[in-house]
Amino acid sequence: MKKVTGIGGIFFKCKDPKALKEWYKTHLGIDVNEYGATFEWKDVAESNEKGSLSWSPFPETTKYFEPSTREFMINYTVADLEALVEELKKEGVTILDEIAAYDYGKFVHILDIEGNKIELWEPK
Repeated sequence: MKKVTGIGGIFFKCKDPKALKEWYKTHLGIDVNEYGATFEWKDVAESNEKGSLSWSPFPETTKYFEPSTREFMINYTVADLEALVEELKKEGVTILDEIAAYDYGKFVHILDIEGNKIELWEPK
């Protein structure tokens, strides 16, 4: 079973998300929105397959990364979230929540062996 297919997002804490997004927009030309930025790409092997990577600064007081104490969280894309979660449960991996479904895909959060919270995403 293929597990991770790519990186879907990089989320990190900062003192002032609004100011940081403006800095990146002004100095590096990143097209930011209220959440951060989305970088779109095409899969080389599948010429019609599109993907994206989210870049999102969060307030340093966010609780979203808990129970991890890290300043960041990485979102990995996966091909079959339900099957992967079942396999991870059998392997003793800590699953933090139930699979949530949205218009843009399914999500679940897990912990790695160092307590880093990881977001798994199966895009639609």
